[in-house]
This record gives sequence, structure tokens and C-alpha cells, in this order.
Amino acid sequence: MAGDETKHGTGHDPVYWYHGDKAALGRRLKRIEGQIRGLQRMIDDDEYCIDILTQISASTKGLQAVALNLLEGHIAHCVAEAQTGGDPAEAEGKVKEATDAVARLLRT
Repeated sequence: MAGDETKHGTGHDPVYWYHGDKAALGRRLKRIEGQIRGLQRMIDDDEYCIDILTQISASTKGLQAVALNLLEGHIAHCVAEAQTGGDPAEAEGKVKEATDAVARLLRT
């Protein structure tokens, strides 16, 4: 599986760098989930299209904030660890993962 070498911990339940932030990430995602449910209600209730687009923008910005947080952590932890680990191929692979993730985020 991609990224296996950046796991911390042992066994079948890996612990990634963001483990300590799981509660905060979960709260943000729950908030976004509520926004998405609100969008569905707005459509069901025939709300004004601009109001729906405004809510879509807010939801999108929320997801982007979560993505940026994860990307920042990936660079600070996974890429940095690979850079200091002494394996140039692993370091190059982590940088490629990060740049590919940025490219995906920019396409959305």
C-alpha cells in the first residue's frame, strides 16, 4: 500500500502523523457533512440558486482547509522523514506524492 513506510506504530492498525489531530479533523468533516446535508435540503426546498452556490463555496472551502492541513502535515512529517532517512528513492517518492496531491487539489 502506498505510504506504508510513513506509518508509525506496529501491527494492523497503523498510526499516521495526524493521529493526534483526528478529533479536530473529525469535527471539521462533520461540519462539512452538515453543510452538504443542508445543500440537499436547499435543493429539496427549491431555494434560490445563488444561495445554494454560496453554500457550495463554503463547503468546498472547508474541504480545501482539511486537504491543506493534511498536505502540510504530509510535507512536515512524511517528506521530511524520508529526506533525513538516507534513502534518496524514498525521499523522491514522497516529494512526488506531495506534488501529485497538489496537482489533484488544483484540478478541483
